[in-house]
Amino acid sequence: MTSTTLQQPKRTQDRSIDPGRPPIFDSALDRKSGDGAGSKRVPALLVERVTKRFHVARKKRPVVAIADVSLRLEHGGTVGILGANGSGKSTLIRLVSGLLTLDEGRVEVFGLDLRREEMAVKRLINRVSVDAAFFKKLSPMENLLFAARLYGVDAKVARRNAVLITERLGIAERRLSRPVEQLSRGMQQKVAIARALLTSPSLLLLDEPTTGLDPRSKLDVQTFIEEIRRSHDASIVLTTHDLDEAERLSDEIVVLNDGRIVAEGTPEELKRLVADRYGEAPTMHNVFMTYTGRSLDEDVEDEAGDDE
Repeated sequence: MTSTTLQQPKRTQDRSIDPGRPPIFDSALDRKSGDGAGSKRVPALLVERVTKRFHVARKKRPVVAIADVSLRLEHGGTVGILGANGSGKSTLIRLVSGLLTLDEGRVEVFGLDLRREEMAVKRLINRVSVDAAFFKKLSPMENLLFAARLYGVDAKVARRNAVLITERLGIAERRLSRPVEQLSRGMQQKVAIARALLTSPSLLLLDEPTTGLDPRSKLDVQTFIEEIRRSHDASIVLTTHDLDEAERLSDEIVVLNDGRIVAEGTPEELKRLVADRYGEAPTMHNVFMTYTGRSLDEDVEDEAGDDE
């Protein structure tokens, strides 16, 4: 197993939104622990020896969904998490976002401990899930403005930025006034992505963000994610079943199998490893098959339920 050591990022302070610019183009996030040359940078995300168990029945052993997982995401970086269905990808995202409680270990977001400073952490993150929920009778714009209000974004700024973001994602402005329930599955997923970006998150958790999108829309979203990284300096955790997407968007890749990390490194490091050590062609498909022994589409029994 290989990994790459990166420079430590600056420590987090308050995040401000420039009302004159869309938050996705605001790179004002400069996180420092102090002034001068001696200031140190902390990671955007630090996961240390995290374990999560689900108790499914009184007389059965707990199901271990995440087992002793550790990872580090540097400020402005993207880590891709790969794994078959039931490997623990979505459970890990839910743990980081505070939707599930930790059984063991700790999670820090820009130096803030998730257990002790949960609300402060949640103000810095947003999550896009493959099963995104909406007020289906309301329009996309109404859903977006409601989410922005929860994060304290000015209504006029939120409306202007919502139009800019959705337009960049390929959603025509005329669609923003229709009920969400009248939109296609792929269009709803784009609205979910826009909702997350509207709050200008410092840590963006993307749980299979392009699932259900047609090839053109998938490319639009991937390109937009790359733009966010360049302009906003956002840090991103990405889970995906698309190996090309993982290779394109990720600085580092973590492969999960049965809740444990079985490989990690840059895409090039992992491809070179399977070529040198196992004599396989240097492709992400062979990386995945080598370290999990299964297809991405193979169903794995998940007694804990509702995890991919």
